[in-house]
Amino acid sequence: MFAVDGSCSLMPISRTDLADYNYFLAIARHRNFRRAGLDLGVSASALSHALKGLETRLGIRLLNRTNRSVTLTAAGEELQAAISVPFDQIEQAVDRLNRFRDAPTGRIRINVPSDAASLLIGPVLPAFVARYPDVELDVAVSNHLVDVTDGGFDAGIRYGGTVPEDMIAQRLSAEIRWIVVGSVVYLERYRAPAHPDDLATHRCLRFRIGDDSVYRWEFERGDEEIAVAVPGSLTFDDSRAILEALIGGAGLMYAPEPLVAPLLASGAIRQVLDEWAASGPGFYAYYSSRRQLPTGLRLLIDLVRELKPLGL
Repeated sequence: MFAVDGSCSLMPISRTDLADYNYFLAIARHRNFRRAGLDLGVSASALSHALKGLETRLGIRLLNRTNRSVTLTAAGEELQAAISVPFDQIEQAVDRLNRFRDAPTGRIRINVPSDAASLLIGPVLPAFVARYPDVELDVAVSNHLVDVTDGGFDAGIRYGGTVPEDMIAQRLSAEIRWIVVGSVVYLERYRAPAHPDDLATHRCLRFRIGDDSVYRWEFERGDEEIAVAVPGSLTFDDSRAILEALIGGAGLMYAPEPLVAPLLASGAIRQVLDEWAASGPGFYAYYSSRRQLPTGLRLLIDLVRELKPLGL
C-alpha cells in the first residue's frame, strides 16, 4: 500500500484475505454464486458473506449483483486480471507436489455427456477409486455443450466432432458405430425400413444435441452418405430416457451401438438398416492449453486408455 506522503507502506495479507481472493476468483469465473460454491465445496451464502467482507476491507465494490446476474465492476475486472495468474501458479505448484506423495491427492471436475458417463467413465471408476483413494472426482453429467474453462471444469469429454478447436484433445475410445434399432413389439406392428428414406413413414425417437438442434440421422453405404431429418412426436435430450420409450415400442432409435448392445444380446430389440450403419468419432477428453494438466486428471485419462472400456 502507498502512504499519503508517497512512500511505500506494505500491509501484510492475512490468510482470510487469501481465502477470500480465491473465493472472488471462483465467483468471477462462474458469474454465479451457486456454481462457484459447488466448485469450491462451500455454500453460496458463505461465499456471499466472504465477498462482502473482502469488499468492506478493500473499500471497493468488486461485483454488481442482482437476482439474475453477477457481473464484475471495473475494479473487479482489474483485480481478477492481476491475481488470476499468481493463484493459478500456486495451484499448479501444489499439484506438482503430488509426485512426492505415496498416493496422489487433489480434486478434479469434469463435464461429460450421459453416454460417456455410463459407457466410458462409469466402468473405470471402481479401479480409479481403488488406485487413487485420495483423489476426489466430481463428474457433472450434461448433454449441453458448455465452456469447460468458464464453467470451472478441469476437462470435458465429448464425441470427437464436437470438441472445441482451441482445446487440447486426447482420444479415449475407438470409433463408435451408430445403428437404428426397434423393439420386437414395434417391428411386429410396423414393417422394418429397407432404406433410410423409408423412415419418413415411421415413428422415430428424436434426439436433441448439445446446441439444442435436433440431430439428423446419418447413414453410410459404400460411397453413399445420407442425413435424414426423421419424423417423430417424441424428442429427448438424454439417450437413457430414449431407451425406455424404445423398449416400450414407441418408435425406432438411432443409437451408439455400445449403448444398446445388452438389449440386442437379450433379444429385446433388433437392428434395422444394417448395411447403412455409420461410424463416427469416439470420445475425447479435452482441456485448456493454457493450464497445466492436474495430476488427478492425467491419472484418470491414463486409466481410461489403459482399461479401454470402448476400445481404443
